[in-house]
Amino acid sequence: MILEDEEATTNLGARLAGALRPGDVVKLSGPLGVGKTALVRAMIRALGHEGEVPSPSFAIVQPYEELVLPIWHVDLYRIENTEELAELGLDSLADAVLLVEWPERAGEDAWPDALRLDLEFADGASRRLTADVPPSWQGRWPVQ
Repeated sequence: MILEDEEATTNLGARLAGALRPGDVVKLSGPLGVGKTALVRAMIRALGHEGEVPSPSFAIVQPYEELVLPIWHVDLYRIENTEELAELGLDSLADAVLLVEWPERAGEDAWPDALRLDLEFADGASRRLTADVPPSWQGRWPVQ
């Protein structure tokens, strides 16, 4: 899928937000500046958050529990050791959605049933999005 510009990214985020269910994990991979956080921001805003949506690069986890569907926005960029993940409490979020940037820092076995979205730079302002869709997302992807 090609996202032509930031508006296309925002629109995709809104559609993804409408398809999310409690317990979902969405893994977002790609280089710095490709739009992972922009996509997450669009999802969180589509679910009703009106305030700032900062990148959790330093905090690592930014919860949005006030939403109808609670979201935990996670950025693992600064994680150096998978043992650090146990301290974050990410394995006990059955009623929330986990949106994980830099999931590869958690190891290949982390969240095997997640929707995996890979973003890469394309021509100009456009981005190429590739999805690895697990069985739990059948009928929900591609989002309309």
